[in-house]
Amino acid sequence: MRRAPKRILWVDDEIDLLRPHLLFLRQRGYQVDGITNGDDALTLLRTHAYDLVLLDEHMPGRRGLEVLQLIRRDDPHARVVMVTKSDEDGTMTEAIGRQVEDYLVKPTSPRQVLSVVTRILEGSTIRQQRAARDFATQWPALTRMREQAASPRDFARVYRDLVDWHLRLESAGETGLLDTVEALQDDLRHDFGRWIVRSYPGWMRGQGTRPELSVDLVERRLLPLLGREPVLFVILDCMRFDQWRAISPLLGDYFDVHESYHYSILPTATPYARNAIFSGLFPDRIAATRPEWWTSHHDEGSMNVHEEELLREQLRRLAGREVPVHYEKVFTDLKSEQVQGRIRAATRQRGTVVALVFNFVDLMTHGRAESPILMEVAKDAAALRQLTRSWFERSTVFAVLKEAAAAGRRVVFTTDHGSIHCRRPATVYARRGASPNLRYKFGGNLRVRDRNSALATARLSDLRLPGSRPGTTCLIALDDYFFVYPTKLREYQRRYRNSFLHGGISPEEMIVPVAVLRPRG
Repeated sequence: MRRAPKRILWVDDEIDLLRPHLLFLRQRGYQVDGITNGDDALTLLRTHAYDLVLLDEHMPGRRGLEVLQLIRRDDPHARVVMVTKSDEDGTMTEAIGRQVEDYLVKPTSPRQVLSVVTRILEGSTIRQQRAARDFATQWPALTRMREQAASPRDFARVYRDLVDWHLRLESAGETGLLDTVEALQDDLRHDFGRWIVRSYPGWMRGQGTRPELSVDLVERRLLPLLGREPVLFVILDCMRFDQWRAISPLLGDYFDVHESYHYSILPTATPYARNAIFSGLFPDRIAATRPEWWTSHHDEGSMNVHEEELLREQLRRLAGREVPVHYEKVFTDLKSEQVQGRIRAATRQRGTVVALVFNFVDLMTHGRAESPILMEVAKDAAALRQLTRSWFERSTVFAVLKEAAAAGRRVVFTTDHGSIHCRRPATVYARRGASPNLRYKFGGNLRVRDRNSALATARLSDLRLPGSRPGTTCLIALDDYFFVYPTKLREYQRRYRNSFLHGGISPEEMIVPVAVLRPRG
């Protein structure tokens, strides 16, 4: 079906002199009406729908800015381009302040006008078509890269490329190709899981070339920044790469962002991955040196209460001296001013490392499975990204980062693990006393019905996990599976299907961002 032409209203007291411009636009398929004054334009706009208004500033009667104000009152979303003389800097500033779509300076050529009109009226369609063409061009290479991925760098590159393509196509409105991207992501997730099952035990034994892991972050990212000036070490718990992509443009206004990635250790859960970050040690080593800090795999609430001590010890070990540390764990933004005040006080000491953990994203991810309202608000990955960005813009962490940028302080910004949108249940058989987690479990003689749904091992040393009671088995979910018991199959499926969970093996959980932020200027 043929699309109706876009309608343009051009308001200018010298409209007769602009006939060549109007004709040029009509020849390009636009329906253009010309009118000589603001009052008639307002009357026409109230009875006819126009896609764009070209509005001259200097006209008899109402001036263009006054007409613009009345147009905005009747239709706040009307798209308007101001047209005026080159010497009117004040008019240009005021028009831009009133959020006009663009600004043209007389004299204008027909080609200049067409360029502005095309960008405003056809820009989204052009971007959509461009994104579709670019993806079609790159799709064979992406498929080949996914099929040939065999190293940590290969898998990280493919995963990050697919995240970027998903976001670009989504932003361009090219939703028809999102299924293709998601199919590639499913294939990558499957290949990644089997590769991790084969490779991870070797990494733990020091074999082969392993990626940068949770245990390496402080030594490789934070240590080189230590000096006379304070440094911030910020961890946003449970942040996926696509969530990072949603908030990183906000940081670009204040920092030069040097983005990279690291691999979360297994299980991809806070007690393991975040303790590994702060200590620089794998869980078995933490348990060996501080057995009183590591009670059992079932008591996770008490397993992250020593992060400050672990960080102090690691910095002392790496730097060969005592490094001042100020540590905060922030669960809510209700006391933002107090948090910022304590950080300001801490940064008065030379060489301080200000370590900050923000738990909102993790709390939101966990709470989503328990709250029908939150499940509806964050019903998919796109909604979760939008919710994360909306929170971040008004959060304590962003306020702290902006203040750090103003003070010229560098920041290491990262996360401990990501999360995955779980859709498939995997039935688990366990004795009483097995851990309750949905993406990983510890227990006596655990087994899973579908062996392709999980890594199963009784050799906890393969994962550098501390030994437990004899006969203990560890299960770590692959792909987008979540564990259910046969006696609670329906209850678990109803409650947890389509939840964002973590602890398992997937690119979304393991390949996570780390960025060094250097203040602009």
